[in-house]
Amino acid sequence: MSKLLDIGEVVKQSGLPASTLRFYEEKGLIRSVARRGLRRQYEAKVMQQLGLIALGRSAGFALDEIAQMVSPEGARIDRAQLRQKAEMLDEQIKRLTAMRNGLLHAIDCQAPSHLECPNFQRLLRLASKGHFALKESAQ
Repeated sequence: MSKLLDIGEVVKQSGLPASTLRFYEEKGLIRSVARRGLRRQYEAKVMQQLGLIALGRSAGFALDEIAQMVSPEGARIDRAQLRQKAEMLDEQIKRLTAMRNGLLHAIDCQAPSHLECPNFQRLLRLASKGHFALKESAQ
């Protein structure tokens, strides 16, 4: 058996609180393999698992989605699910880019009032139709 990491060492290396590690364990994302007194012990590979979880969270995956792809036994990456998330991110990037461009225009607009600016009016119409709303991932 490889060297085991105490929960305190995993907390130190990962930067995650112990409560998060226990929660991830409840969700089946990671697994402690032993105890030293009352303290959980983990195999060193838990750091890689935590990295995959962090990467998934950064990409906008819900923990339930991550749980389908990552388990204590290893990763089961669903390429179709990754493609779907990438496409969703592309849409968010388009919406955010349009929003940024509209804001930059509003900063430099020479119209006497933003409400008199045709470009700003277009931005308002798009916003009122929900074109800039960010879609949440399914929980």
